[in-house]
Amino acid sequence: MSILESLSPVGPTSPAIRLLSPSSSTSRRPVDALGFRRRSAGARPIEVRVRVGDGGKREFLESRSDIGADSGVDCDCDVPGNNHSVMSTVGKSTNIVWHDCPVGKFERQSLLKQKGCVIWITGLSGSGKSTLACAVSRELHSMGYLTYVLDGDNVRHGLNRDLGFQAEDRAENIRRIGEVAKLFADAGIVCIASLISPYRRDRDACRALLPDPTFIEVFIDMPLEICESRDPKGLYKLARAGKIKGFTGIDDPYEPPLNCEIVIQPKDGECASPTAMAEQVISYLDLNGFLEA
Repeated sequence: MSILESLSPVGPTSPAIRLLSPSSSTSRRPVDALGFRRRSAGARPIEVRVRVGDGGKREFLESRSDIGADSGVDCDCDVPGNNHSVMSTVGKSTNIVWHDCPVGKFERQSLLKQKGCVIWITGLSGSGKSTLACAVSRELHSMGYLTYVLDGDNVRHGLNRDLGFQAEDRAENIRRIGEVAKLFADAGIVCIASLISPYRRDRDACRALLPDPTFIEVFIDMPLEICESRDPKGLYKLARAGKIKGFTGIDDPYEPPLNCEIVIQPKDGECASPTAMAEQVISYLDLNGFLEA
């Protein structure tokens, strides 16, 4: 809860509102008669400047603060005796400590009224992964849920632009996307990762990053001949001509999931519509409680 500390004139009708740093429920600071926690001595507040226009409408101008060790923020992690973290070495990173914040996954999920998870869509190029990812995102958005799509090609435009398509680069590509997807899920967001991810061990490593129920593997089991007949990027044609080496399904293997949560495949030779495929995924989310806090 932010505390309205004072009002001081900025212009004829424009007050400056000074707000104290948020107080957590675990703060030991005294509470005044109105139920607000009083600022610790020496704390410097966050200052927010607004303009009040016609009809009482407030327009944000700027905010600033001088938050230091004595800022009065209700985080007791730096108080002697309250920080029980252990110095760690992770990979090449040494002398690091995990820093917990008062607002965690539970609080974020309560705010969003949904549960964070990762929907990992895997399959051959041309199987419909990106189409399904966007269809699921669109449907959930229309229902009032927050999603984010991590498309394999999109991520290679930025975060993973330094990676190629050799086996070791593919593994690193999947690892990075798995770590990013984990952060989105921790934020309470339904993260939809859409990429070929051909190797089972790499997908399983991403699954191991998250609590078991929150990694939802969706396998679009589309026959190679259908994917090749679609060939939306012209990549199969190039691979058949020998102009692309190590192309999944042609001269590099695809390892199908063994125990995925959802399998989508043609029925009687007919491929389901994007909406029908999205409904299959959303039904799974609903039945397993992801669409509620």
